[in-house]
Amino acid sequence: MTKKINLFANLKSDFASGLVVFLVALPLCLGIALASGAPLFSGIISGVIGGIVVGYLSQSHLSVSGPAAGLTAIVLTAITDLGSFNTFLLAVLIAGLIQLALGFIKAGTISNFFPTNVIEGMLAGIGVIIILKQIPHAFGYDPDFEGDLSFMQGDGQNTFSELFSIINHVQLGSIIIALVSLGILIFWNKIDFLKKIKLVPPALVAVIISILLNEFFIQSGSSLAIIKEHLVSLPVPTTLEEFKNIIVTPDFGAISNSKVWIVAVTIAVVASIETLLCIEASDRMDVQKRYTDTNVELKAQGIGNIVSSLLGGLPMTSVVVRTSANNEAGAKSKMSAIIHGILLLVSVLAIPILLNKIPLATLAAVLLLVGYKLANPKTIKHFWEKGKYQFIPFIATFGAVVFTDLLKGVALGMIISIIFVLKGNMKRAYNFRKEEYHDGDVIHIDLAQEVSFLNKAAIKSTLASVPENSKVIINASDTVYIAHDILDLIKEFKKIRAKEENIKLKLVGFKKAYDLVNTGEEEKHVFVESKK
Repeated sequence: MTKKINLFANLKSDFASGLVVFLVALPLCLGIALASGAPLFSGIISGVIGGIVVGYLSQSHLSVSGPAAGLTAIVLTAITDLGSFNTFLLAVLIAGLIQLALGFIKAGTISNFFPTNVIEGMLAGIGVIIILKQIPHAFGYDPDFEGDLSFMQGDGQNTFSELFSIINHVQLGSIIIALVSLGILIFWNKIDFLKKIKLVPPALVAVIISILLNEFFIQSGSSLAIIKEHLVSLPVPTTLEEFKNIIVTPDFGAISNSKVWIVAVTIAVVASIETLLCIEASDRMDVQKRYTDTNVELKAQGIGNIVSSLLGGLPMTSVVVRTSANNEAGAKSKMSAIIHGILLLVSVLAIPILLNKIPLATLAAVLLLVGYKLANPKTIKHFWEKGKYQFIPFIATFGAVVFTDLLKGVALGMIISIIFVLKGNMKRAYNFRKEEYHDGDVIHIDLAQEVSFLNKAAIKSTLASVPENSKVIINASDTVYIAHDILDLIKEFKKIRAKEENIKLKLVGFKKAYDLVNTGEEEKHVFVESKK
């Protein structure tokens, strides 16, 4: 059930988190544009549209959209094959229209078939990648573009060989600034009087201190001074003509070019899958366990890509790195994504010279903490304790994401999960039944012998449809196996929805290992009261 929210209800926390995401997104937009062989401002345009337009249209409370590293290879090849950036923009526009159509035919529901262990494995893998990719930037070694999440890099290196290359390119000033920034980020919220200043996020303090520190190095003629190559590098238009050249429009004359349509379909499919994966991940991060309508999300992404293409921007997706940073910064609603887009727009037009003084080492420090929280060792321990059917898909996804890329990693995890389910279905039949009900009646949800992650969509829909002040019985008496995903849904329903909406809940026949209330037959008419 998706509730209407007031965008301005949590403005303090949303502004602070939007500011953090802006700082993270700025170099990512530029780096991805550079790696894609596109104009640098095309990445900024995509970030602005992803923040303001998609942020407004989306129902996700945490997701942040923008140019995606997963599309760089596709974009680079497409621009070369199509012969011009204008022709490529036409392919992006068509891709947006395809995504819009996918939203209307409800293709977004496929996200419900991504099992939790695969999503968590993807997030942990991305966390490790972020850490490994940001270490070189923290040492002042920046040949690989910001935002790269692939094992094999465009500069001929890979994630691990890049680390060994640092030895010959250590920049002491960058190390000092990275350490100072990490100190601010870690200890800011541990000092009582500082953590009360909600409108000044520690990331902003770290950026300001790093700029001042580097300016001191420069003015004093110190060898610690960080040179231009290791700072944010945003183009600074100086004339009206240069501003006009920022906006590039699609070449509609290439509409009959078959290559344009092939690129469009490729972008639409890859961007949609990456978006759905990120939306599922962002819903997992949400402490309030609000569910996003993925069909609405596909429509929002489609409109975003249409607008971006008309203004000369890159194709976009919902992006895990930005979304994770948004969550860790304390975002409460999608207002933070909108604020990040507004800040991108205003700052690149008003203060580009100041932005170009930000050391990449500081932004690396911000992302290092984001990566650590995604790849928390407790997550690995958690899935290990859940048994091999949960752990193997998790660790396979985790490893494949680190050593290949996001899509290949998730694909491997999905294949292993499906094999496990098919193996289980050979032994146990599955049947799910939900009785018809009206307000005031008792709602019965009977789980059959086996409930796998493939049943997640139906059960999520059923729980979301339960009205306020209801009486609900969830019966697992005949159930032999319940997937971890389904148990999570039921636990979240019990702990959050039931309490918030005065739903009286009774759980019957659940095993003790599931850590849910186990109500016996003799207590058939006693409900678990949900106290507000």
